[in-house]
Order: sequence, then C-alpha cells, then structure tokens
Amino acid sequence: MRSYAVWPATALLVAGLLAGCSEDPNSVAAQARTGDQKGYVSGDGSFQTYAVTERGAPVELAGSLLDGTAWQSAQARGKVVVINVWASWCAPCVSELPVLEKVWAAKSAAKEPVVFIGIDFRESAERGRAMLEKAAVTYPSLSDESGVLILALQGKAPTVPTTLVLDHQGRIAARVSGAVQESILTGLIDDVVAES
Repeated sequence: MRSYAVWPATALLVAGLLAGCSEDPNSVAAQARTGDQKGYVSGDGSFQTYAVTERGAPVELAGSLLDGTAWQSAQARGKVVVINVWASWCAPCVSELPVLEKVWAAKSAAKEPVVFIGIDFRESAERGRAMLEKAAVTYPSLSDESGVLILALQGKAPTVPTTLVLDHQGRIAARVSGAVQESILTGLIDDVVAES
C-alpha cells in the first residue's frame, strides 16, 4: 500500500526538476527574446584608437554565418576587417545598420581591402536574418546566439553595439562603443588601410 505515497512524491520531484530547468527570465537571452530592453547597456558612440605597439594578438573568430556558411577571421588576413556586434532587439544597433551598409557599399565599390562582418548577439539566426533582410544589409553576419564569439574580442566589446576595426594582421586597431557615425567609421577605416 505504500506505493500510493510514492506517486505524489515522484510527481512533486519531477515538477521541481522541471521548474529548475526553466530559463531565468532575467537572463540576457530571455530579455533579448522579450525585446523590452530591460537591463540593456549601450555605449555613447565614443571611439578609441590603438597605436600599433598597443595592439594585442590577432582576433581569432570562427563560426557560422546567419545563412549557415562557415566563416573564420583567418580568411580575411591581409585586409582591414570591420566587426560590428549587433542584435535586432538593440535599438541603436538597428538605427546604425544603414550607416554600416553605406560605408560597406562605398568601400566595396572602391575595391578597398576591407571586409565587414557582423556578430548577431544573443538571438536566433532566423531573427537576425529577418532583420538584415528588412534593413537591406548585404555584408554577412555570424550567428552568436550563445554569446561565445564575443569572448574572442579580447574584452573590447562590452556594449552592444560595438564596432571594431582590425588591422591587416587581425589586431584591434580601433573601437566604437555605441552607435557609429559614418564620418567616424570611414576615418577609422581609412587610417588603418593607410598603414599597409
């Protein structure tokens, strides 16, 4: 007759385990999905440049683009790489997409040795693709739903959006914290391109 007492205890244990497995509503991923921007931190658009002697080791990025294609930073060695950390749930990120696309289109049309790559932070590839399609962005973005790719940026991307300019060797030469302005981004890229 004791088997009847086991059933409620087992049900209670399973319910407790399932409750413990649910996602914390205060996690970055949960907040990104709700889109309420609670706890969101953005930079002020300030920028910083790093002298050649102050630059660290080359950034080593590898992952899947939003379309599923593999990409790694080694493919772009010898070129200046612009990395933009963004997300569709980030209002300043969305507002700067046309600026980034305009600068990318100009550099591409001029056949300058410049590569743009986005890092879609803490959201699904499907959501990221939809945002880029809506904004008519033509340069690729890596999917970083887990937030792991940011670790490769050597602590230089503490806010979203952040834009980094890597030199020909893949080292961080400049950073913009917050939404980027066209003239500032163009100037930073031109300075690094001129280093070769």
